Amino acid sequence: MNGLRVYIRAVVSNVDGTVSAFYSRRGNGPFYQWRFDEKVSAWSCSRLNSSELNSRAFYLASWKSLPRSLQTRLSEHYIE
Repeated sequence: MNGLRVYIRAVVSNVDGTVSAFYSRRGNGPFYQWRFDEKVSAWSCSRLNSSELNSRAFYLASWKSLPRSLQTRLSEHYIE
């Protein structure tokens, strides 16, 4: 996916160190927050207001570090 970047928060809030949310952006498009919904066993996203985001609060995540189910969902969301 051309121009897609996935981020994690710089400070992980979970006690066990797991990432509870991922953030994505393609090109200069909108930011999306991705969370895994246990009730439906699927990733859901919500669009964020980029003016409220501080870029220093995020680290770039590698594609290989993402859960495979999220990789699939991102591929579906960002259709070329």
